[in-house]
Amino acid sequence: MMTPLAIADSLRIGNVDFVSPDEIKVLIDIEAPNNVALNAGVPRPFPRINSYVLIPSESGFMVAQIEWITIERSQYPKRKGLQDFGLIDLPFPLRKMSVNPLGVLHENVERSEKPRYTFSRGVEVFPTVGDPVLLPSQIELKSIVESGDNRRVKIGVSPLAGNAEVMVDPDRLFGRHLAILGNTGSGKSCTVAGVIRWSIEAAKREVSCHECGQPRKVNSRFIILDPNGEYSRAFKDMDNVRVFAVESDLQNNVEQLQVPLWLWNSSEWCTFTQASSRTQRPVLIQALRTVRDGTLDIALTPSTDMRRYLRTLVDIIRIELANGEPWAAGQKNFGKRKGFYEGLVAWRTGTTEEDSFSQIEKDALNDLNIKLDSMIALHTNKFSSYLFDRTTITELMEVISKAHSAFGGSDRDILPIDADIPRPFTGDLFLRSIQSNAELLKSTEYVETMLTRIRTLLSDSRMKVITNCSPDLTLQKWLEMYICPTNSSDGSITVIDLSLVPAEVIHIVTAVIARMTLEALQRYRHLNGGKTLPTTLVMEEAHTFIRKYINDAEETAAYSMCTQVFEKIAREGRKFGLGLVLSSQRPSELSQTVLSQCNTFLLHRISNDRDQDLVNKLVPDNLRGLLRELPSLPSQKAILLGWASELPVLVQMNYLEEAHRPKSDDPEYWKTWTDIEDDACTVDWGNIADIWQEKVPDVDEEQGLDEEVIEQQGKYYSDYGDYICHEQKDWQAMSNTYDDSETEEELPF
Repeated sequence: MMTPLAIADSLRIGNVDFVSPDEIKVLIDIEAPNNVALNAGVPRPFPRINSYVLIPSESGFMVAQIEWITIERSQYPKRKGLQDFGLIDLPFPLRKMSVNPLGVLHENVERSEKPRYTFSRGVEVFPTVGDPVLLPSQIELKSIVESGDNRRVKIGVSPLAGNAEVMVDPDRLFGRHLAILGNTGSGKSCTVAGVIRWSIEAAKREVSCHECGQPRKVNSRFIILDPNGEYSRAFKDMDNVRVFAVESDLQNNVEQLQVPLWLWNSSEWCTFTQASSRTQRPVLIQALRTVRDGTLDIALTPSTDMRRYLRTLVDIIRIELANGEPWAAGQKNFGKRKGFYEGLVAWRTGTTEEDSFSQIEKDALNDLNIKLDSMIALHTNKFSSYLFDRTTITELMEVISKAHSAFGGSDRDILPIDADIPRPFTGDLFLRSIQSNAELLKSTEYVETMLTRIRTLLSDSRMKVITNCSPDLTLQKWLEMYICPTNSSDGSITVIDLSLVPAEVIHIVTAVIARMTLEALQRYRHLNGGKTLPTTLVMEEAHTFIRKYINDAEETAAYSMCTQVFEKIAREGRKFGLGLVLSSQRPSELSQTVLSQCNTFLLHRISNDRDQDLVNKLVPDNLRGLLRELPSLPSQKAILLGWASELPVLVQMNYLEEAHRPKSDDPEYWKTWTDIEDDACTVDWGNIADIWQEKVPDVDEEQGLDEEVIEQQGKYYSDYGDYICHEQKDWQAMSNTYDDSETEEELPF
């Protein structure tokens, strides 16, 4: 039996020749293996770039990684037991290598419940010149890679460490944000899908082990923002998977993507309309306050619209009375008095009756119209002075207030409210509110361009399908659909296909979904005494949506506003249980704020020099040798570094079944070129053109539709909301908090 000293001597491959804090040079023995080492228990390639060696120290073994290997001309080495004074010592080629210190491998001698060795980052004591350098045994090599607590999810193996299992802690992987970077075709999408799938499968095995082997769903939440439509079928075999797209396909379980206008906050509206900060933005924000009044209406009826419109008029008159206008004397106020008269004319056109109004509502509205007509009639002469006395304005205020009360309004409606509360309103009401508030702020002539953009949004059929949603869609339903069901402990995967979202609103839609997720989790934590609801938001093609931007620009571009949302998530999301996973092929174009908040990186092949320079800045100087492999990494291999790994390691990712991969395969040119006639790839441009141009289908085609599909489309919203009761999440209470509602009555479905 070999002694420990004899075992260590058999694993010796050289000695330390040079020492610095970030580099150690080693003189390799002439007897050391040239290409394959057999003295480590199993055949192993040695020496190899980025493999590991050990240097004995007081606290165990210092672990170092090989950075480069070379041959230098040195003096003829003295061999043990060989002396011949007749020979002349000549220069002889000796191998040398440079290694970077990584950490210390401790041996757990007195603690049998732990693994034999434990690796920890950082070096306390550096070696000195002459210290032996050892080849790690198979157990030591695997201990280097497999060290760490809570290693629960296996993502691959390390080919440089004897195929040791590379496992990560999900709390570190998702809780501190993950960035998956690499060129197109390097395997990023498969890694994203694999990390999600492997994490859920590992959690299922853990749950089954603790419950007599019975399978059980896990309480996980993943929201995938998919600009290329790659993930629609990647998780179809898993539980509680919901797919949303611009074009619904109920036969394939693809539902209609809905991001209603009333979810947009003031920043998103200002960005979309390109509202100027001096004149248009104040009008827009005041209009949002007006339409988001103090009550939560489930159904937006003509009566509701009129009540909100009258609320605006009450607000305008109240401010006019407070300012002492429009009866103030003096020619300096002539323009304002004239603006008030023009406002009366505009208000009269907005107070038309509807058949659905009750008799009380019709009578009150008729009294208001009589009053408005009488005031307008006094100023129809060519040389009218546009003067109004205080008594007339006070009488008008009383008539408008009575009409507002007749339509269900109250004094609480008049109080100022937050312009960003997500309360339902219609596009037509929003337009009327902007026009009314423009009259109030004397900015009518400045809001026409803004109104044109909003009308385009409301009339464009490509955008209407996303933003003009079903009238019975409530905030609670939206949270249940896109985050997870109410009171259910079963996890969910939400795939949001953004591939056909119009370019005019794609950044806005993405920002709204991300912001609403963050704010919902903030309110969940507030209502549950600091408890979080761990959720992961995945952003594909992150360089498109999280781009660098100029911070001092007067008008915020859509992409910069979207970036700002993700920057807030990167900075604050961890505290509320929202993790971020970024996938990008151009890391140099990403926001540095977001990238700097990512604590774990999975790096696939990166060829661009600017991207390589950026990635090199993510790791300490003494570890950049491993990143030199990035331009030559094959598919399915990546470098894992950061918070989720004890040390940077080359990983061969787990194999992902073809049915579970995202639809991102390379185009098969040769197969298409050489297919026989029966299997040839053909295209029907007429069908594509009709869909693209949104042509109305023929009557025969409409009659040929599946009646069952049509029936499902009609019942889609009415049947939503039947979920299993549990005691964890209550989106109803949260939506009440969102809306600042004082009532706790449940919303009817």
